[in-house]
Amino acid sequence: MKFTHFLAAAFLLSAINGAAQSTSSSKPSNSLPAAGNTKTTARPRLIVGMVVDQMRWDYLYRYAGRYGAGGFKRLLQEGFSCENTLINYTPTITACGHTCVYTGSVPAIHGIIGNTWYSPELGRTVYCAEDTTVTTVGSSSAAGKMSPRNMLVTTIGDELKLSNNFQSKVIGVAIKDRGAILPAGHSANAAFWYDAGTGNWVSSTYYMNELPAWAQEFNRQKFPQQYLSKPWTTLYPASTYTLSTADEKSYEGKYKNAANTSFPHQLSDIANTAISASPYGNTMTLEFAKKAMEAYGLGKGQATDLLAVSLSSPDYVGHQFGPNSIEAEDTYLRLDQDLAAFFTYLDAKVGKGQYLFFITADHGVAHVPGFMAENKLPGGTWDDKAVVASLNGQVAARFGVKEAIKATDNYQFWLNHDAIGQAGKSEAEIRQFIIRELLKSPAISKAFSTDNLMWTVLPEPMRTMLSNGFNTKRSGDIQVVLTPGYIDGGNTGTTHGLWYPYDAHIPLVWMGWGIRPGKTNRTIGMTDITPTLAALLHMQMPSGSVGQVIQEITH
Repeated sequence: MKFTHFLAAAFLLSAINGAAQSTSSSKPSNSLPAAGNTKTTARPRLIVGMVVDQMRWDYLYRYAGRYGAGGFKRLLQEGFSCENTLINYTPTITACGHTCVYTGSVPAIHGIIGNTWYSPELGRTVYCAEDTTVTTVGSSSAAGKMSPRNMLVTTIGDELKLSNNFQSKVIGVAIKDRGAILPAGHSANAAFWYDAGTGNWVSSTYYMNELPAWAQEFNRQKFPQQYLSKPWTTLYPASTYTLSTADEKSYEGKYKNAANTSFPHQLSDIANTAISASPYGNTMTLEFAKKAMEAYGLGKGQATDLLAVSLSSPDYVGHQFGPNSIEAEDTYLRLDQDLAAFFTYLDAKVGKGQYLFFITADHGVAHVPGFMAENKLPGGTWDDKAVVASLNGQVAARFGVKEAIKATDNYQFWLNHDAIGQAGKSEAEIRQFIIRELLKSPAISKAFSTDNLMWTVLPEPMRTMLSNGFNTKRSGDIQVVLTPGYIDGGNTGTTHGLWYPYDAHIPLVWMGWGIRPGKTNRTIGMTDITPTLAALLHMQMPSGSVGQVIQEITH
């Protein structure tokens, strides 16, 4: 640990200890004293971490005039907001973000360099949570052949369990498997995710051999059909959604079998799949999380427990309709109500002031390029697969090497080293040819060989973010950086993944045990969340943590 990190942690621990002594009635100790030990360490009964998939920071304020008192407004009034929290690596992608939040580490270290990446050893694309050694629990599909084994470091949940000889309970819940598995960590008691193919919540034999009775009962209630038995209509009259674009836009994506992109959205015939891309996916996830809390007795034992919840639906909605859509606005207005109900539940079941809650995001999102063009703003699209096909044709014609680029993912290219070597050609020359061709495109801001990362002229924080995202054993050979406003996608919807603020600026608000109300505009990294939790809990930070303690949040 750097000396500055040590001082920051010591400062925070001192402040926490002082606060615990002065407000011991609101922060009880949950640890039994060891033999011969007359002191206990004050800790919360429960930690609830919430990652809202694709939540831009500005959503905290953009719709604030229509938020109720108990959701986002309560967070900002009772909690501490780190207003300038930034992701400090690229690519800004779901699996990387969820891993970083709970490890305090970066892809260069924790190994989760994307949702997927190409493996030269296997000769195929690898999914971040795939595990062929386990099977699905809760359905007959392959949706449960998942585990955290591709993650190379420990999480805060792992360290929490290590700190008390595995007395703590750790549970992960999300619609997306990666949103439940990676945050929960290697030693989690369980992780649960949603199988859209069957409409069931599932797990894997990594955690259990049979789905618990309470989860089976939840599945029997068929919540997707319940929630979507009526069309998705706006919470308020559509004409009052003045912070969003018109309802029907050609650059928005359509639901399956839909004739247009306008409200109301009739989704009952595709409820199992559509629930994820509707605000009711958040509601269903939080209801499942409540059942899991009760089943595992989270917050009821002698040791601090951890519930890691990821709300995946805003990402599905955002990808399809874009951040300036009525659909996105309505999703967040409804999420505000869901949060208020969830906080009320936590207050009743765990006790107000007895749980530590934080909310953040795994990434932001770019505006839809069509929306940008409509408003005379810079941006555009880029198709990596089409670019690879074109470049491979050019390299074959010029150098006589077929399929010189083996794969593309995460704004990187993997070269076919065997083919280049067998053809007796210079790999360095082929790399430079590819880079020169890439830079001819207005969509490309930077392109360079990854082995020259530290010698390429790059501004900060781009250089550090790219370095933090580069894993020697898993990353590709050539890196591209798209021009601001450009996305790797088609003419409808949008995406994320770049270093720019619209993808990297995320919310981070703390509330509850040990937290004082307030805010800071100091720049804070996503990697700072976990070491701060470790300091609050008086325990070791995860094995790959590189962040610093956020000192301001405590009393």
